[in-house]
Amino acid sequence: MKRIKLLDKEFALTIPGSDIKKATWQMAEKMNQDLKDKNPLMVCILNGSFMFSADLLKLVEFPCQISFVKLASYEDMGSTGTVKELIGFNEELKGRTVVLLEDIVDTGITVESCVNQIKKTGAKEVLVATMLFKPAACQRRINLDYVGLEIPNDFIVGYGLDYNGYGRNLPDIYSLVK
Repeated sequence: MKRIKLLDKEFALTIPGSDIKKATWQMAEKMNQDLKDKNPLMVCILNGSFMFSADLLKLVEFPCQISFVKLASYEDMGSTGTVKELIGFNEELKGRTVVLLEDIVDTGITVESCVNQIKKTGAKEVLVATMLFKPAACQRRINLDYVGLEIPNDFIVGYGLDYNGYGRNLPDIYSLVK
């Protein structure tokens, strides 16, 4: 599909699933080298990163544990500027390598908040892997260890990303048609 309609908005295809798969594979290859001896805790930030996390974790070849947190910082089409923790950590993080798996880093507020929270637990190191990064939207100084694709500051849906709950199931990524 070249164009889709979700609720009252129209979106155009910008990143086909094949490009996402290639970027995911490249990220997994780098992680396989970097993390093979670290036994990390891989943390999927819900809801958006569920598709990326599932695809990435199928490709990692090192021992790891997988966990989930649910955070919210968006309403409608914009960031609220605050991060609400809806489901938190259950695992012991002290002394661990923790890898946050995020669908997209735009303002950086969510990732910064999560990294700071994990560091307070005494984690050995906190790494961030994101499928998508919007450099033009980033408002925080954050270290991104693994980046799939850099994208412009457009509103997007698909591959886990949504517009008011719709579009997460799409295998491609679409940008809002203005």
